[in-house]
Amino acid sequence: MGVLQQMEKFLKGQEIRFTEGLRIMKSKLTNLQNSVSKFPQADQSSPPSPCPSLEAPPHGKKFGSKHVVGHEIHFTCFSGYRLVGSATRVCQENGSWSGVDALCKGVSQCASHPCLNGGTCVEGVNQYRCSCPHNWSGSRCQQQTQRAPPEWSVMNDPEFSRKPRCAKVDQAQHCSCDAGFHMSGTSHSSICQDVNECQVYKTDSGSLCAHTCVNIPGSYRCSCPGGYELLADGRSCEDVDECLKQQHNCSRGTSCVNTGGGFRCVHPDQCERNPCSMTSRTCHLAPKTVSYHYLSLPSNLPTPATLFRMATATAPGHPGPDSLRFSIVEGGDVRGMFVMQRLDRQTGELILVQPLLGPQELSVDVEMAEYSDRTFQSKHLARVHVIVSSYKF
Repeated sequence: MGVLQQMEKFLKGQEIRFTEGLRIMKSKLTNLQNSVSKFPQADQSSPPSPCPSLEAPPHGKKFGSKHVVGHEIHFTCFSGYRLVGSATRVCQENGSWSGVDALCKGVSQCASHPCLNGGTCVEGVNQYRCSCPHNWSGSRCQQQTQRAPPEWSVMNDPEFSRKPRCAKVDQAQHCSCDAGFHMSGTSHSSICQDVNECQVYKTDSGSLCAHTCVNIPGSYRCSCPGGYELLADGRSCEDVDECLKQQHNCSRGTSCVNTGGGFRCVHPDQCERNPCSMTSRTCHLAPKTVSYHYLSLPSNLPTPATLFRMATATAPGHPGPDSLRFSIVEGGDVRGMFVMQRLDRQTGELILVQPLLGPQELSVDVEMAEYSDRTFQSKHLARVHVIVSSYKF
């Protein structure tokens, strides 16, 4: 019994020392935890540093508003100015933009020496004016005033000449001409000559007629080029849609595409590749679908102008891609004429940023790549063929 009582005392002593040791250990852990929590913690989820904001150059425009890594900003200049520097700049991981600053420099209108016969070219805002020497006139000093009759008067043509209406008032004779004619000659041999309205109202913008002005005795009429019709206002022209009016000769198996002043017959406008084998990476990276689109534009269309939209579509019950990337495939002579930007989460827009003068044709390839969990799935290619008319209407 004595031995058991000694063992019981020994165990109680060990239990007290063990409990005291745990208390001391917990106190040290608490102090250590409090000291560690005071240290600043690195924010691993903070977004990458953005690039500084870029402004549109004077006499130009900027496309794009995001300033984070991987995004692009595009620049273009107004009519009468040319771009110097980088048309496209990309936000890099180091917080700086690729390329160099974009500037818009004016294009001299007098560089081609448009004034003739000693005329002096005077620069204006996106235009020029010729200061002509004595005896010369016209927009380019091309007419000799001392010999040529007034450019707005039709001379030596009996169809455009009439006798004036004359009457005596208070023993004096007064003569007048019909509307569209003016008095010519002396008081004893006066004659009414036709006023060429097409010359009188001739301006660079063609305010009298949209296309061609035809002078007729006492008046004028407007005409349109082939494939266009004159509108009710008597001066404007509108393209005739031969496809809509069934005025084409496209055979079965082709489609009619309306163009400015005509039409074109094209073959089916979409194709899809065959399924790829599991071992062919080249096939997997090739476009899954290729579609062909035809756009007819007037000459010198005001920019920026949205020409084409590309979007993804998923079948019911099938999850679609969670990320899309739109781009213009490099190639051809379209650099700087178009930009591709996102409209919303599933749609991209092809935008014309430089005016196109007709007649001309060009193609631009637009690519849409699909990603799921940041993994490439497939891509689709749209070939947009642009047909620019010779006319501005």
